Amino acid sequence: MRKALKLASRGIGSVEPNPAVGCVIVKGGQVIGKGWHKTFGGPHAEINALNDCRNLGANPKGGTMYVTLEPCCHIGKTGACTRVIIDAGITKLVAAITDPSAHARGKGFEMLRQAGIDVEVGLCEQEAKLLNAPFIKFASAGRTWVILKWAQSIDGKLAYANDKHKWMSCESSRKDAHSLRSRAQAILVGIGTVLADDPLLTPRGTGSKDKKLTRIVMDNQLRIPLSSQLVKTANNQPVIVVTYAGSAAADAGKTESLEKAGVEILAFGDLQGKSNLAFVLDELSKRGIAQLLVEGGPKILASFLREDLADELCVYIAPKILGNFGTAEVAKELTDIKTTTALHHVQVKTFDGDTRISGLTDNGLKSAGI
Repeated sequence: MRKALKLASRGIGSVEPNPAVGCVIVKGGQVIGKGWHKTFGGPHAEINALNDCRNLGANPKGGTMYVTLEPCCHIGKTGACTRVIIDAGITKLVAAITDPSAHARGKGFEMLRQAGIDVEVGLCEQEAKLLNAPFIKFASAGRTWVILKWAQSIDGKLAYANDKHKWMSCESSRKDAHSLRSRAQAILVGIGTVLADDPLLTPRGTGSKDKKLTRIVMDNQLRIPLSSQLVKTANNQPVIVVTYAGSAAADAGKTESLEKAGVEILAFGDLQGKSNLAFVLDELSKRGIAQLLVEGGPKILASFLREDLADELCVYIAPKILGNFGTAEVAKELTDIKTTTALHHVQVKTFDGDTRISGLTDNGLKSAGI
């Protein structure tokens, strides 16, 4: 099963919003086939593992299949895996976790059992849940998984004061950070980041080819420049500007110009006590956005933490102390947060001197059922 989990992890960044799944087939005490879900819309892990058996000249009939998630029994972008497993003559299936999706939830297991296949569930359950925590949250509750990501100096500065084009983190760190963009279906920043950096907010690198990431700007006063890279590329990749309805109405000309450029204006009025961030997450959840990456400045990051809306944190720390040469102090914005945020299942990794600390919040653990 751990071999299957390792295989599954190879699909992260390419299969979302589908889950990452790995599969290993064993017969006579030997592995005769293995596979993983490689790309969104492509063959599932079970199909790839069965094909691997045949490519190696092995017959899967009478074998045991180890799979990290309950096989699907419905027809979507691909056929039902349960039918293929039954036809292949697999006699036992060991799964890590049940698929919490409404169309699954044990139905695949039941179909296999009715066909006479011995089914066991729960091996390496926690590891499997950690692997697919964002999928589990969205599939079981219909809610968007929120990742907060930032890069800082040792003294908590997110940017250089006099050189906005100078990178805080090293090239290896930035490459790793783009893997987060490849996982997500949407990325969010505040208007301050847009005005300071004029970012494009597109994924680059492995797994990002042809990915259409929805780019979201929190801009209550509708200050986004028509000349910004986001507006100029809105017809190629979606852009949503979240603003106060009064601001959109007060500058109807700019609103019209943004919409003509391909920008969607998502206006909010009286939120009846709810924050604009909660409003956005409600809207993204309805739209099927399974993972949101927040790359904003200190104010946006602090707001998500203050409102306890984050599921996962990923922080890159560069071995630098900027002092007066730095700006955008994240610690200063965090000082009025009245609760502590502890990370769980923490991973620490280094990139050419930079240190990445990542982990799940209490919310993330609860959402994944861990």
